[in-house]
Amino acid sequence: MAAVTRLFRSSSYVPLIRRSLSAAPASASSESAQVRSQSNSPPRVDPKDRNIQWVFLGCPGVGKGTYASRLSTLLGVPHIATGDLVREELSSSTPLSKQLKQIVNQGKLVSDEIIINLLSKRLEAGETNGESGFILDGFPRTVRQAEILDDVTHIDLAVNLKLPENVLLEKCLGRRICDQCGKNFNVASINVKGENGNPDIKMVPLLPPPHCASKLITRSDDTEAIVKERFRVYNDKSQPVEEFYRARGKLIEFDLPGGIPESWPKLLEALNLDDYEDRRSAAA
Repeated sequence: MAAVTRLFRSSSYVPLIRRSLSAAPASASSESAQVRSQSNSPPRVDPKDRNIQWVFLGCPGVGKGTYASRLSTLLGVPHIATGDLVREELSSSTPLSKQLKQIVNQGKLVSDEIIINLLSKRLEAGETNGESGFILDGFPRTVRQAEILDDVTHIDLAVNLKLPENVLLEKCLGRRICDQCGKNFNVASINVKGENGNPDIKMVPLLPPPHCASKLITRSDDTEAIVKERFRVYNDKSQPVEEFYRARGKLIEFDLPGGIPESWPKLLEALNLDDYEDRRSAAA
């Protein structure tokens, strides 16, 4: 842990991230029924002509990883999920992994110095492999992290995914993982009536195939008490990150209207990427 602390306190990781993330600035935003943004939509720009440097924000369980991963595939840029970096470290037998297990099981946020250490190693590996651009998922989670990131690279856009907390809780408690293949599923069937003029939200279960059905497990941190604690921590620590990007005119807030079939095309429209997917499909 001393090595991690020294890394964070020094500026040694800054040149590393700057080298890994250097790219030409770009921006993207739009307006739709699900989007609230403070800036006008820019002209459509073909993503293949630039580097994408986006961050995905949102409460735990909202679907940051799902949509960031889909956009990563569509745009051809790496999806870097700090949650995955933490889980990879948890599966190791290092002293850091023991500390992480205690933090995660209590539903607390992982410290800045640990996240910076894990992210720095991932970016160094990406640089070696010739990666260009990124979609960050799960980072930054605090204003301090956002300030560090802002100092070393240009963030084009912060996409803030939103769902009502009661829907999020039901969604998180329905998550399951196949103990054999590692794929994620969700057994929750969500049908919430909209209130105060808001639309209904419907999400069908994402059920496993027969060969995975008997091998489903629940994440140890997906209990109601821990999930609610994650929500509380997010509201205290991470919501100010939304204000950080809003003040810089880089925030798009997207209210998910339902599951992937309902939300994906509307998200693409909000990001001015709907015609890009059509062209990719036509060329396939």
